[in-house]
Amino acid sequence: MAPIEPSKSGFIGVFDSGIGGLSVLQALRAEMPQERFVYWADSDFAPYGERSEQFVIERSHFITQQLIAQGPMKALVVACNTATAVAIESLRATFPSLPFIGVEPALKPALAQTKTLRVGVMGTQGTLRSLRFEKLLQSVLNEASSQSCEFVLQSCKGLAIAIEQQTEKSLNDTQAIDALCAHYVASMGSFGLAPGQIDTLVLGCTHYVFVQDILRQLVGPQVNIISTGEAVAKQTKRLIVPLPPNAENADMSNNIQLWTNGSLQALQAAASRWLDLSSEHCLLVQTESSKVLN
Repeated sequence: MAPIEPSKSGFIGVFDSGIGGLSVLQALRAEMPQERFVYWADSDFAPYGERSEQFVIERSHFITQQLIAQGPMKALVVACNTATAVAIESLRATFPSLPFIGVEPALKPALAQTKTLRVGVMGTQGTLRSLRFEKLLQSVLNEASSQSCEFVLQSCKGLAIAIEQQTEKSLNDTQAIDALCAHYVASMGSFGLAPGQIDTLVLGCTHYVFVQDILRQLVGPQVNIISTGEAVAKQTKRLIVPLPPNAENADMSNNIQLWTNGSLQALQAAASRWLDLSSEHCLLVQTESSKVLN
């Protein structure tokens, strides 16, 4: 594992169970191009949404410790809805001096945008069944009590891993993902602007951003599709002391490392496709915890 060079300002860490969090990294880099980033794709154990809560907590702590060991870190973005839902409170308690920024399904923004008062939420089983999500949903429902808003929850088993596996395929080879998206969208009911239809769709997994075009074709052009990357980037910027725009390391092509413990080729393909980064930014992580729970 290549060490991070010490820096007065440090770097921003980002991790996800795989390549899905690259959608959050896109937004972070757009908001703070002068910052340095290290991204950990825990692809050997993806997706977290189909793992036990204890497993996700164990992995989240291990990754945090590994990133801290690389030098000064400004903040750590948990770019995974499931890891945020089940592990972020534990991380904050264990590492109190490190700012953690999580992601969660954008239910409040969806409530503000819906006109039909029916909102669809696509997520992993781990996210939608978590206590944190249950609390978030109840809080939003309480705020919307006078509006009688309905959230239609759809657990999308297999979709995140299909997106991982599609990374190395041709852009035109999306048959498996097309089928999964069509199945889950159909399971949620009718989309549109008419009374009783779902007019807003929340992407409750960072992986799903990469199939937004497919989802758009399925739900139609008038339906709002909401993700969380931009909001997470703005929150991260608020919590750190950002470097000035003319900082020495403001070259976006040289201030980022992407790590994976899975397929290096898959990460390289994702980096090229979604971040316009060459393979030299991608590294294979060879150290692993001896205390991984299955």
